[in-house]
Amino acid sequence: MEHADLIVCREVSLGYEGQSVLNHLNLRVQGGDYLCVVGDNGSGKSTLLRGLLGLLPPLAGSIWRAAELERGAVGYLPQQTRAQRDFPATVEEVVLSGCLSQKGLRFFYSAAQRSRALMNLGKLGVLELRRSSYRDLSGGQQQRVLLARALCAAGRLLILDEPVTGLDPAAAQDLYKTLRYLNKEEGMAVVMVTHDLRPALRDAGTVLHIGHGGTFLGSPAEYLASPYGRRFKEAAE
Repeated sequence: MEHADLIVCREVSLGYEGQSVLNHLNLRVQGGDYLCVVGDNGSGKSTLLRGLLGLLPPLAGSIWRAAELERGAVGYLPQQTRAQRDFPATVEEVVLSGCLSQKGLRFFYSAAQRSRALMNLGKLGVLELRRSSYRDLSGGQQQRVLLARALCAAGRLLILDEPVTGLDPAAAQDLYKTLRYLNKEEGMAVVMVTHDLRPALRDAGTVLHIGHGGTFLGSPAEYLASPYGRRFKEAAE
C-alpha cells in the first residue's frame, strides 16, 4: 500500500489564460516518496503544486489523483501571507480547521477530530501552546502549528510550498527534521517546493528541477551529475 500511486502526471502542461508556464511534464508520486521541487524563479514550481492539488486544470495532458486525494485527504502548507500570520485564533482552532473537509454537515468537530488535532500538536512539540493566540507565536512555532493543521487533513500526502521561508536557521532545521521523521517513520509522502538545495539533496528521494530551459527528474546523485546540479555543486565548492 505504501508505494501505491498517489498522483500521476502524463504529458502535463500547466498555465493561466491559455499560456503555459510548464510543459510536457511526466511525474509519478507514490506513497512514502520524498520529492523536492527546485529551480528558477518564475519557472512554474508553485503552479505545479496548484495542479497537483487539483486547483488548476491542465492545459494539456492529464493529472490522475488517487480517490482519497480527490476527497480532500491531502495536507497542504502554502506560503504564509502577512494577514495569515496575524490571524486572530487560538492554536487549537487553527489546527482543528485542518479537519474541515472531514466535518461534513456537522456543526461541531467530533471528539475523534479534536483528539487528532491534539495528537498532531503533540507530535510537533507544540501541545503546550494549544490555548495560545496564533498571532503571538514565533515564525517557527507558526510553521509547526500549520504543519499540524496539514496533518489533520493529510491521509498519506503532504504538499509544502517553501515551508522555511522567513524562518531562522535553527527553526528551519527543526522543520526539516520533523518532515524527515514523518516521511521515514510514518510513511508520509512529501512533495516540497524549496530554494534550500542542501537539505533537499540530503533528504529527498527524488529531485524535480524546473527551469526555463527544461526539466530534470531523478535522484539527488543524478541531479548533481546533471548540468543543473553541477552549477549548484560548483557554487558550493
